[in-house]
Amino acid sequence: MSESKVVEIICVGTEILLGNIVNTNAAYLAEKCAQLGLVNYYQISVGDNRERLTECIKTALSRSDIVILSGGLGPTEDDLTKETAAEVAGKSMYLHEESKRKIEEYFAKKGLEFTENNIKQALIPEGAIILDNPNGTAPGVIIPYENKHIVLLPGPPIELKPMFENKVIPFVRTLVPGVILSQTVKICSVGESVLETRIKDLIDNQTNPTIATYAKTGEVHVRVTAKAENEAEAHKLIKPMVNELKKRFGNNIYTTDENVSLEQSLVDLLKASELRITTVESCTGGMVASRIINVPGCSEVIKAGYVTYSDKAKRKLVGVKKSTIDKYGAVSAETAVEMAKVPEMGPRADIVVAVTGFAGPDDTPEEPRGLVYIACNVCGNVKVKECHFRGSRQKIRESATTEALVLARMCLLDYFNEKTFKE
Repeated sequence: MSESKVVEIICVGTEILLGNIVNTNAAYLAEKCAQLGLVNYYQISVGDNRERLTECIKTALSRSDIVILSGGLGPTEDDLTKETAAEVAGKSMYLHEESKRKIEEYFAKKGLEFTENNIKQALIPEGAIILDNPNGTAPGVIIPYENKHIVLLPGPPIELKPMFENKVIPFVRTLVPGVILSQTVKICSVGESVLETRIKDLIDNQTNPTIATYAKTGEVHVRVTAKAENEAEAHKLIKPMVNELKKRFGNNIYTTDENVSLEQSLVDLLKASELRITTVESCTGGMVASRIINVPGCSEVIKAGYVTYSDKAKRKLVGVKKSTIDKYGAVSAETAVEMAKVPEMGPRADIVVAVTGFAGPDDTPEEPRGLVYIACNVCGNVKVKECHFRGSRQKIRESATTEALVLARMCLLDYFNEKTFKE
């Protein structure tokens, strides 16, 4: 296999530097480039300034094989990316009539006025490859430069992502001989430091395939990447490593499919077991239900969702006893268990997951921020877990939501393993 290509990412826009928008393009492009086997040493954000942008492009070309720029392809005067890149590459610009026609059609379909400054988006550097943009007006461009390439993409993610996946990825694959293939193993209920310790020998001895860990909220992803002459050979290299991870982490692995989320895995498990779920939430305020409802087809498995933020709501909506709250507090294992017994009242459900906790911002010895109790009731079998989360109020709520999904999944697996054993 030949040596990997080096890529550099430049995100253009003064609004990025001012913090007016979150630069999600950099994270997306970095992840996709890694999956393509490209080596990324530098990422830069630069404002809408021709002199500074010129300097960034020249520097990138001096040390990288592929330079990807996002943003600055629009019709206004401060959209300078294409013109600046063409100047650096020594290319003149011409009006591409087909691009102009597509831009005019886009405006007509949207019922918008086509102004003359939009023609600027159809100006293309000589010798460049044009990347169609069915989701916007500005076409993307790939400019060959000596033995390197400058890739220009629109800034809006809704335009950038499909263009990169449909046009840029196939092009890059023509530049990189062989195949780079990755498979992601998603693991829950195991912290990043613990996971790394348990696979340290695999990390220390990695060659091809390689493995990398990525910490997420409440879970860790392990990406196994192989380089080979063809896809079949890459799969052969990846399979033993994935099997070894399965052996070490068992049911803590909820999927080996990059496109499957934790909530998707829970919905799939509920469908397979023909059970339906109800959520009862206090501090998470409906976030658990929302994660489940994000999954297409969830209507088959979700029964109801309660937000019982106040003590009164806990009593009136899901039947928590006043004496329980008075004795143990709204944030307690006892209250969480009673919240999880809502199916005894109706509407009935086969599994109930309940969350109650202190998300902050206040923090007292009696009410420590981050203390959360999560209870799961599967067909009358109740398990409760005490959790201590750190971070901001939002972070605590997100962590509690993920842990609730994890506990629901693990309780389902335990229940059916026990049921199978009894049968």
